[in-house]
Amino acid sequence: MNSETKKPLPSWLPLLVGAMLVIQFAGLGTWQVSRGLEKRADQQLFRDDTGFASWQHGMEVRPYQRLEASGNYDSEHQLLLENIIVNSRYGHYVITPLIGLSGEPVLLVNRGWIEKTAEPLDIARLDLPADRLTVRGRAGSLPRAGMKMGDAVNAGDDWPKGAVYPSTEEVAAALGREVQPFVLLMDHEEEHGFFRHWVPTEFGPGKHFGYALQWFAMGAVLSGLLIWNYRKKRLK
Repeated sequence: MNSETKKPLPSWLPLLVGAMLVIQFAGLGTWQVSRGLEKRADQQLFRDDTGFASWQHGMEVRPYQRLEASGNYDSEHQLLLENIIVNSRYGHYVITPLIGLSGEPVLLVNRGWIEKTAEPLDIARLDLPADRLTVRGRAGSLPRAGMKMGDAVNAGDDWPKGAVYPSTEEVAAALGREVQPFVLLMDHEEEHGFFRHWVPTEFGPGKHFGYALQWFAMGAVLSGLLIWNYRKKRLK
């Protein structure tokens, strides 16, 4: 009985696979550099912006721009964003709609963080004056998660509603009205807020640059091994 002999793998196959990995490592390193540059630009915007611009519907807004907006708080339709970690403790962000002129989308105001405890949250803590007022803060966004499961906003008619990393579209659907494309992060000196410590991100540009260096180093080492292996085979 003749036994089938297995053909050896082509000599160029390891070189091809290695080259593809080098390209992938370089791509990942480049992406980390670009993210680091974006974070550095965000931090510069955060530091440089001074004064509060009077915001109006339709106005172009820069990330982290200082703004002041006028309107009436809709205290009957507030959101409690869950799973927000501050100083290694779980809590909620309190999101309150600010109603401006008639017909305009509402502006979502992040009034800050409340720690979650074993006791149910005292809803009276969320109360707000009914008068028209002006609130100051920075242009920001809703917190985002890499992955989420289930409904972003709790179903039912009860308010305030709990929510887990909702998008602006999901908040608009829950409110039954349009919302502005950004969130006003209430200034720490404003009244009617909770714990506020706004920073562009905890994951700074230095970490991105460090990861980029690791990817480039892995690519360089693999490139050296491929070249060494190729030259070794040529000398045989």
